[in-house]
Amino acid sequence: MSNTMQSMSDSHVSNEHRLTGHRWVAMGPAGALGSVHSVEGGFTFKLLTDDGYRGVYPTLDVAQSALYAALLPGSEWPEFREH
Repeated sequence: MSNTMQSMSDSHVSNEHRLTGHRWVAMGPAGALGSVHSVEGGFTFKLLTDDGYRGVYPTLDVAQSALYAALLPGSEWPEFREH
């Protein structure tokens, strides 16, 4: 994976935020749902269906909660596996 995040017009993450190499894959009952990535200045996430990364969040817990909030209503809390 590239250390530089892709610049997308609909993404809230700018080119100045670089992935730092830590990531957590969100796993649901049917498999992977998305991932949380550490970036300079916080954490971001991306669902498998997203074209780009979402906003930058101050802590891992907040980014994981934001990913969960982006799932379909009634979804179970995913298991986050560090990779």
